[in-house]
Amino acid sequence: MNQQPMGMPELFSQLGLDNDYADIAQFIQHHPLPADIRLADASFWTPSQRAFLRESWQQDSDWCELVDQLDQMLRKTPVKH
Repeated sequence: MNQQPMGMPELFSQLGLDNDYADIAQFIQHHPLPADIRLADASFWTPSQRAFLRESWQQDSDWCELVDQLDQMLRKTPVKH
């Protein structure tokens, strides 16, 4: 089996989102996630996106590490000027 390495663009594509680096950066900037909300419970996901995120964690899938990275990226506090 010839498996291509997966990265954030592939995760965004799997979620049905625009997946170039500028789009990913914009998504992260516009969707901060409070500490008390689980990633899959965020209001900005569609039901199918929520299901994918939950299944990735529950099944410890190949996507799990990238989903964890996305979770961390959405929780970073933006720098205020």
